[in-house]
Amino acid sequence: MSPHFIQQLLDKTPPALVPTQPVTLRVNGQDHTLHIAPWTSLLDALREYLNLTGTKKGCDHGQCGSCTVLVDGQRINSCLALATVYQGKAIQTIEGLGSADNLSPLQQAFIDHDAFQCGYCTPGQICSAQGLINEGRAKTADEVRELMSGNLCRCGAYTNILSAVMEVLCDGKVVVDNGTLVTIPAQPTAASSVN
Repeated sequence: MSPHFIQQLLDKTPPALVPTQPVTLRVNGQDHTLHIAPWTSLLDALREYLNLTGTKKGCDHGQCGSCTVLVDGQRINSCLALATVYQGKAIQTIEGLGSADNLSPLQQAFIDHDAFQCGYCTPGQICSAQGLINEGRAKTADEVRELMSGNLCRCGAYTNILSAVMEVLCDGKVVVDNGTLVTIPAQPTAASSVN
């Protein structure tokens, strides 16, 4: 390589760095100030800047629901949301719903009902189910199916997912077994078993 050619390469202006701006996000009850490009999605801010990798990147087009998180208790597809828009909002990810020592009722129900196979969609499914419960619109299995239709499970664990959600929605009194709602008989309490 000729010295003239090398000098031409060295004289080139380096590409401009991506402009960033400070953004403070309240995630799982803690404030985080990030310096990010204005077009950074909430999903990328959570995963790439805060290392909250429980929220999954699936289709990256808002069609599979893997990236579902809660904002002020409402579910959104974080891949379609600009992080800068959510300053001052309460963002909750799967990591904020419970802990390893204290799972949320939905997390426990998903385990109890084996409501996952590969598990990739599970965080989005659980956040969506929590949002559904927060919204208070679903009362029946059909309503749960309809309101969670934006969350896709490629393994096909829908029946078990529905059972887990119905159990929590109905305070542990109902599950779905082979597509049919089954009422769980009340467990005798210590006082009633004595009588």
